[in-house]
Amino acid sequence: MTIGQLYVLAAASGTGKTSLVKALLAQVPDLNVSVSHTTRQSRPGEVNGQHYHFVSPEQFAAMVTANAFIEHAEVFGNSYGTSFAAVQSALAAGQNVLLEIDWQGAEQVRRNFKQALGIFILPPSRAALAERLTGRGQDSKEVIAERLAGAVSEMRHYSEFDYLVINDDFNVALSELVAIVRASGCTIDQQTQRHQALITALLS
Repeated sequence: MTIGQLYVLAAASGTGKTSLVKALLAQVPDLNVSVSHTTRQSRPGEVNGQHYHFVSPEQFAAMVTANAFIEHAEVFGNSYGTSFAAVQSALAAGQNVLLEIDWQGAEQVRRNFKQALGIFILPPSRAALAERLTGRGQDSKEVIAERLAGAVSEMRHYSEFDYLVINDDFNVALSELVAIVRASGCTIDQQTQRHQALITALLS
């Protein structure tokens, strides 16, 4: 049985991570996004169970107590967490799983899954980051200012990841993400698991 590959993708808020992940999934159909739990309110267009599992602070706290999360963190006053059971089950079934989380969560994931591959996305400039955050039109000026202030701190953790993508030209950034996923699926370990019968036949 082939064990799936776990990818951890992180970026500062407003870097374009969500749009890139959506496009990546369209090009790599065998990649599955783990749906996180969060205590924040849903935004327009977000669907419970599809974009996030929206839960109350009390429900989230109970899951933390039960050690139900691989990782969990508080970001801008809201809690986020990734279900241990859901990810472990998907990997055991041979599915490739993508976690779209922050650097704090990525650090926790690496402690539980040594084989996880980390990808960090950076914006082309601070000005571009500020423009993207302002252009959302969903958050207050106070929230935008808070996120801008925290972005530099988040981006300092880029070197803790295995791959770095600069989201200047969207199509270029997307092609790099696809290349990373495709190449990681061709490692000796992955290919040996996937084609054991062929390799045995060739060498026997």
